[in-house]
Parts: sequence; structure tokens; C-alpha cells
Amino acid sequence: MKRFILLLIIAGFVYVSWGNSENNDLNLLVDKITSQFNSASDQFNLDETIDTVGNRLKELTGQLDPSLLQLQETDSESVPVQVAKPELEKPAEQVFSIHNLEIGTTMQEVKQTMGEPNRVSTNEYGGQWHTFHDNYQNFLMVSYDSNNRVSGLFTNQDLISSKNGVQYGAPKETVIAELGEPVARIQKGLVYYQLQEDRDYDVFLIDGNYITVFYDKHQNNTVTALQIHTKEMEQNKQDFYAEASQTLKEGFEYQLFDLTNSARVKHGKPVLGWDDHVRGTARKHSQDMAENNYFSHTNLQGQSPFDRMEEDQISFSVAGENLAYGQFSGIFAHEGLMNSMGHRENILKADYKLLGVGVAFNTKSQPYFTAKFYTKRRI
Repeated sequence: MKRFILLLIIAGFVYVSWGNSENNDLNLLVDKITSQFNSASDQFNLDETIDTVGNRLKELTGQLDPSLLQLQETDSESVPVQVAKPELEKPAEQVFSIHNLEIGTTMQEVKQTMGEPNRVSTNEYGGQWHTFHDNYQNFLMVSYDSNNRVSGLFTNQDLISSKNGVQYGAPKETVIAELGEPVARIQKGLVYYQLQEDRDYDVFLIDGNYITVFYDKHQNNTVTALQIHTKEMEQNKQDFYAEASQTLKEGFEYQLFDLTNSARVKHGKPVLGWDDHVRGTARKHSQDMAENNYFSHTNLQGQSPFDRMEEDQISFSVAGENLAYGQFSGIFAHEGLMNSMGHRENILKADYKLLGVGVAFNTKSQPYFTAKFYTKRRI
């Protein structure tokens, strides 16, 4: 009943705003909504009470505040039961280990420690990420070389150990002091690829391994994730961007999904379910941006993220969209999104229950990522 009353109030408010359109109030309304869609993240959250709507209506200015279009979703899934973290030991040979695994560890040793992977997906280095976790806790990604030895490791959880004391949560100043000056470019054959200057990560080349340390800008630039991979693994990617393929597209999609859930669990939020239907909507938007060379939540036909969901007959009570472009992997895309407050809020929003990710590549093999979060509307 409250929802019906709320809709009547909103309908009346929209009518008032439309009636004032000749005085540019409608233009202000459109500008405000358009600005929201083109911000770092778009959200549609129907969770405000009728009393709040009533109070807002008293401040009527001829514009529709997005907070009026909110409807509460109360039964979000519970946070996974906490799993014990492994006792971390200093690495025996390498500078770093993750979950007590090092570069060069055999696949057999990994399986003895970790069991079978939860997912295997194509990565940008011409190999695969083997993803391990316990309901997204103790999250680890492992890649192997042709000799079935570990050539790549990644985590965005507290599974990092080092000989020099650099660990999860360490400040950037400590990382630089212990690891030295980060590299500014990566050489592939006779070509040097310059890393962007305003990046929120540092790359070090130590003992034949590239070590990428990601920082959390919203936690005082402390270590939030670590990727290690061999120089040989890096050279398998012959260009700055990997060659586009269907398997790489799917790999990036599932990797961004898994990384999102890993981050949510780390921050005490419920795990999201995968939704293939909304993945289709996300893919179409990524493909549209890639083919038509634009980057926006609003497409060239003027459709918002929510228009596109409704067009695909996806009924939702709360929804949001994150976009990323130009990052050369799902890992880099995720870490970049976590350092953008609006996108971060979408990633960690407790009200969401489902997520679908769609990736497309342009003619330069640069990936476009669209992540669509939502909760189904009750009928």
C-alpha cells in the first residue's frame, strides 16, 4: 500500500515539474538527471520512506530529486560466515608470497594446498587464471607456465607475505622505501610502453618478476592488492593490450565479477549472484561504446542505464551501473573502480543482490567494461 501511495506522490510531483517546463524547470530536471547518469556511478535506489518524500515535497523547487525514486529492499543476503585466514610464512625464495605460494611453485603443490579451483578463465597473457576462494574469502588467482609452475599470482585480500615486511595495508611510503623506484615503462621487443603518471599502482621489476602493488586511495594509499608475474609471462602479451577474443572477453567478465565479490566480502557485504540476463544488457552497451567510440552511461539514443534494462525486460527495485575503459585487464579495471568513490559505492552497496558484467573490445583491442548491479523487483 505504501508503495502505491509513494508512486502517486511521485506521479504528482512529476506532473508539477512538467507543468513548470516552460520556465526551464523541466530542463533543470533533465540536466540534473543527465548529470547523475554521467557521474562516476549511476544508481537507482527505491528505499526512502513516504515521510521523507513528504518532507522533500515541502521543499518543492520544480526539480525531481533522484532520492524520491527510492524503494526499500529489506531482505539482503547474509554475509558469509568468516573463514580462518592461513598462517602466513615468510617466502623461502621470492620477495613475496601469496597464500604461502611463490612464483615457481608446482601446480601439484598448489592443488595440495588449495584443492581444485573455483573457476578457470582466460587472462591477457595468453594463459589462464585459476581462481581459488572459500565463498570469496582467502581469494587467490594463480597462473601457470608451460611447465605447470606458477608464473602469476594475485590477491586483493590479506594473504601477502614478504621478506621485507611489506604486507596488506602497508603505506605506499613503506613500499617505495623497501622496493625502490618503480618502473615507468615496460619494454616489449624494441618498443617501450609508458605507464600513466597518475596511476594508483606501482610496478617493480625484481629478480625477473613484475610486481604490481595496488593502493587504496580511500584508505590513505595503503596496499590493497598485489599481482606478481614473471617477465616471460609479460612478454607473452606482445602489445600493451592483449589481442581481443571471445574467451578473453568472457575471462574479463568473470574476473571482474569474482573480484567484486572478493572486495564485498572483505568489506563485510553479501556476495552477489551472477545474472546472465543483465550480462546481455551490459554486453550490448559495451559493444555500442566500442563500435561508436564514446564512453558514457547514456547511449547515443539518449537511453539511461535503467532504460536499457527496462528495454530488456529486467524488472528491478534498485540498480546501478559501473563503467571502465582502457584498463588492460579485469584486475586493473576493478582496482581503478575501487579508487573512484561513486563506483566503489556501487561495488560495496549492500542492497544489491545480482551482478552481470559485459565486455567488448574496440579495433585497438582496448576493452570496455560495463558492470550492472541490481535487485529484482517483487511482484
